[in-house]
Amino acid sequence: VFRSRDGGRSWQHVLFRDAESGAIDLSIDPSNPRVVYAACWQAIRRPHELVSGGPGSGLFRSSDGGDSWEELTRKPGLPTGVLGKIGVVASPARAGRVWAIVEAEDGAVFRSDDYGESWTRLSEDRELRQRAWYYMHIYADPRDAETVWVLNLRAWKSIDGGKSFIQMPIPHGDHHDLWIDPNNSNRMIEGNDGGATVSLNGGRTWSNIYNQPTAEFYHVTTDNQVPYRVYGAQQDNTTISVASRSNLAGITRSDWFDIGGGESGYIAVDPRKPNIIYAGSYGGFLTRYDHTTGQRQNINVWPEASLGWGANQLKYRFQWTYPTMLSPHDPKVLYVTSNHVHRSTDEGMSWEVLSPDLTRNDKTRQEPSGGPITRDNTGAEYYDTLFAFAESPVQPGLLWAGADDGLVHVSRDGGASWQDVTPPAALLPDWALISIIEPSPHDPATAYLAATRYKHDDFRPYLLKTADYGASWQVITGGIPADDFSRVIREDPVRRGLLYAGTETGLYLSFDDGGHWQRLGGNLPVVPIHDLVVKDDDLVLATHGRSFWILDDISPLQQMASARAQLFAPRPTIRFYTNRGFGRATGPGNNYQGTGASMITYRMVDRPDGTKKEVLVDAGQNPPDGVLVNYFLATEPDEEITLTFLDAADNEIKTFSSRPKGNGDKKEPAVPAKAGLNRFVWNMRYPEGVTVPGAMFRSGGVDGPTAPPGSYTVQLTVGSESFTQLFEIRKDPRLPASDDDLQAQFQLLLEIRDKLSDAHGAVNRIRKLRPQVEEWQRRGEAADHAPIAETAQSIAETLTTIENVLIEPRLQVPKDPLHFPPKLNAKLAALVGVVSSADARPTRQSYEVYEKLAGEIDAQLDALAAVVETDVPRLNGLVRQAALPAVP
Repeated sequence: VFRSRDGGRSWQHVLFRDAESGAIDLSIDPSNPRVVYAACWQAIRRPHELVSGGPGSGLFRSSDGGDSWEELTRKPGLPTGVLGKIGVVASPARAGRVWAIVEAEDGAVFRSDDYGESWTRLSEDRELRQRAWYYMHIYADPRDAETVWVLNLRAWKSIDGGKSFIQMPIPHGDHHDLWIDPNNSNRMIEGNDGGATVSLNGGRTWSNIYNQPTAEFYHVTTDNQVPYRVYGAQQDNTTISVASRSNLAGITRSDWFDIGGGESGYIAVDPRKPNIIYAGSYGGFLTRYDHTTGQRQNINVWPEASLGWGANQLKYRFQWTYPTMLSPHDPKVLYVTSNHVHRSTDEGMSWEVLSPDLTRNDKTRQEPSGGPITRDNTGAEYYDTLFAFAESPVQPGLLWAGADDGLVHVSRDGGASWQDVTPPAALLPDWALISIIEPSPHDPATAYLAATRYKHDDFRPYLLKTADYGASWQVITGGIPADDFSRVIREDPVRRGLLYAGTETGLYLSFDDGGHWQRLGGNLPVVPIHDLVVKDDDLVLATHGRSFWILDDISPLQQMASARAQLFAPRPTIRFYTNRGFGRATGPGNNYQGTGASMITYRMVDRPDGTKKEVLVDAGQNPPDGVLVNYFLATEPDEEITLTFLDAADNEIKTFSSRPKGNGDKKEPAVPAKAGLNRFVWNMRYPEGVTVPGAMFRSGGVDGPTAPPGSYTVQLTVGSESFTQLFEIRKDPRLPASDDDLQAQFQLLLEIRDKLSDAHGAVNRIRKLRPQVEEWQRRGEAADHAPIAETAQSIAETLTTIENVLIEPRLQVPKDPLHFPPKLNAKLAALVGVVSSADARPTRQSYEVYEKLAGEIDAQLDALAAVVETDVPRLNGLVRQAALPAVP
């Protein structure tokens, strides 16, 4: 135990038990903070076992703020045998009252009312003390001396001082921490293996655990659907398949489902039939899940119950997280590993052993785990197992296997024979855990491995490479801190020698085959990266505590070269549909999300610059919706930079600037111009139409249509230098619509935009012209010049009539259309929503409605033209004849 008296600037070592024991719990008596209780625990966790308990475990008290300590371990009433883990808490509501929960053969919950001098045995319910090493904390209510909580697999509350306990309905199991507001016992925060949850009524009800992205994923894989889905197993939760993109504004609970297996396994998805998913878990558990039927068949290699037994009693030793993989060359071949490699060619209906035992098979490390008080054999400590496995993506039958005891083997004949290619101890010390083996996607002789030895108090990163099938190895960790141990390494499938590595604190990148590494930051939190995959041009991460993260479009990393400025070729962009056309009432050009928008919640948060922004609540973030244009600037330019988009005929569509100008009610997005990598997202829309200030639409708007599938060009201009790249926009491959259908849709939307612009241009012209005419009416009346006054009045009335046919100026709030029927512009804007409601050829009736509305608008445009070409000159002639002063 350490104590600080200056706010943590310096510390004193005030309690030391022995080298094999550590302080595990601490409680200060709020009524007298000089009284401090501490529990010590003799424990060790090796890769193959956990030992909990021994002479070092004990309970201590200080009455002078930690200067001196007295042992309470053998005070009257406490257990007399070997002790394990102990939890202790002083009651804030009654001086001298203290509880302890003790792991022992005769363990129980104990209470003292005399500062620990004597103890009363209370509840002996084993549910309070099961898996003692994992739990064993106790919490006192700050206001009620009879209320005390114990957390374990379930959460328990006593209101009779600890004599009896009732289970509390917290929405997840495996409970570890509890905070009770010292001023309001009804207000609580509880931490468990599923996340955190809040109660405002003393624990009767709790908030949802799904409002924080805290999932702990062991591994990650993807499928070949469009958009692709991401798969993984969550510690102490379900396996999961989640969409990488949603049709809604964010990725919600409706976009994911569990897929069999369990909390700790690998996932393998059939590339031919993505509804068939293989998912594992500890104990060798393995399922074949069919999402079409919802059925999950148990296809364990050896379906004999193993829970509670030591590894030495098992036919096959399966790790907590054992590999499960489909062959990249033949999706009928399914591999899993125990201490052997197993193969199935009939979707798990039968298995063959493909290798001998490829581990050290050290029987001294296969005994039952736990003890000397409580055994704990979940499978987490099963040892001498194969932890990593892969088949070369470029050479069928080239198999790599790595063990949790440090051995590495390779087979170049489909498993018929195996060669020990373990790196020498000078490069990789013995008993390392081989976490990932990554066969190169470019060269069959090359492979990479990531290993860890933190379970041996060695926190160095271990990343190694072979270029000769394992005959020799080299360490490739330059640039990674010496205490940031590594878990995964992958090679980019496009650019040879471009490597990604996940460590205990984040993500690293190497452009030179591991010679030098640099950290990738951005908005990625500091978190363990247990696995990662490159899917198309995305980098998908499995974090252990912050869920899945996707870096959208890594093609700039694949294309990076030394240059003062570089425009990267945009990857092909798929036109995904995201609720276009069903918006609610909006201002010009700003549509709400449509169908399903009620499933999305937003919250306003403060930016560092004092402005606010909307963020999604309880939802994952969709990837950027548009063409991702990435470019590199060696230095921040002084001059303006622009991005121009052109169609296949080199006609300019739209230009964006680093110094954007306002455009009516909207401001164009600025082109980033900072030193380093920059990204601009073009939403694929053509320029919007003419707007009328303050106009409101029930649906639709003046946005330009989305660019149809085809070839395009982007041009980056930095001062006098220009760079161009071709790119492609593709239709969603799931659509039945053809490119011609989408071209027809585009052409009709373009016509609607232009006709709507004509109508709005006419309204804007009327609103400039009418005040002048009305002024001449007033002047004519003042000068008693009836011809001028009457002509001006007639023109003003005609202009008002035309405007009121084109637009309803009284629309101000969303429900106004119920009282003031929308006019031609709003009807035409609504047709935008109809035509763009899906990626499809417009219906015949849409064309018919357009022709009707366009004809009616043209009639009003003709009427306006007549006013301008005939009536206005006549008025001007009358004014000149009367020689009246000009209107300013």
